Amino acid sequence: MPQLATQTREVASIEATLNYVKNDGQKIVVEPVGGGSTEMRTLGTIDPHNVVIRNGRKLETSLDGEGFLLAWHETEVSDFFDEAQIRDVYYPEIVDLIKIQSGAKRVVIFDHTLRTADDADRQERKIREVVPRVHNDYTEWSGPQRVRDLLPDEAETLLAGHFAIIQVWRPIRYAVETYPLALCDAQTISPSDLIVTERRHPDRIGQTYSVSYNPDHRWFWFPLQRREEAIVFKVYDSLKDGRARFCAHTALDDPTSPADARPRESIEIRTLAFF
Repeated sequence: MPQLATQTREVASIEATLNYVKNDGQKIVVEPVGGGSTEMRTLGTIDPHNVVIRNGRKLETSLDGEGFLLAWHETEVSDFFDEAQIRDVYYPEIVDLIKIQSGAKRVVIFDHTLRTADDADRQERKIREVVPRVHNDYTEWSGPQRVRDLLPDEAETLLAGHFAIIQVWRPIRYAVETYPLALCDAQTISPSDLIVTERRHPDRIGQTYSVSYNPDHRWFWFPLQRREEAIVFKVYDSLKDGRARFCAHTALDDPTSPADARPRESIEIRTLAFF
């Protein structure tokens, strides 16, 4: 691995440009570029800002505090491009991880997404692109709606209790040298920063939050994240008692990435966690 990349693990912070979305009254939509495409486009006004990104390895974070944490988590999966291994091996591993890290009594995995920063590989494998736009995957409405969509017979009983949507993100082959995941401290996000965004799926219309710029945001990343390291982060929490509820995040165009860096390859898992 290039020496420059190795040194990156030790730096306290970097400066980089993050793509926020301007809250200018325009309807914001995220939709597929074309029929059957793995690429998404955002209809709205992108608003880039240069911000400080702190090294998350230098502090201890939590799901209820900042909204994210880094966990050492070895996996028995040998090939993340094998769908059967993901569902038969990785899913149970993630259920156990989230129970341990969050205290949830029940965890239901409902989705996973493979991504790569290599355009040719993305087209060949029919997997998704990285998302270099600040966003949160669920809103005040769409969080509970996923419970209704996925567990309709139990939904109203489950929604009467405490639940969260927790995601897990990791590289699938190599340490992350390009487009790592950057996460915003949930305690620095104001409700007015969150912009309801229509998310168009082939079979339904959902909602996510785009995020407008706020100089109070505190950003973090985990340089050279390894395959054995998993970022666990919370994108919805039903409780409104001061704990983290929404963790904005984005792929980071890392200015310290060396010219010969390998393209990022990653998997993210989405889960419902019931307490």
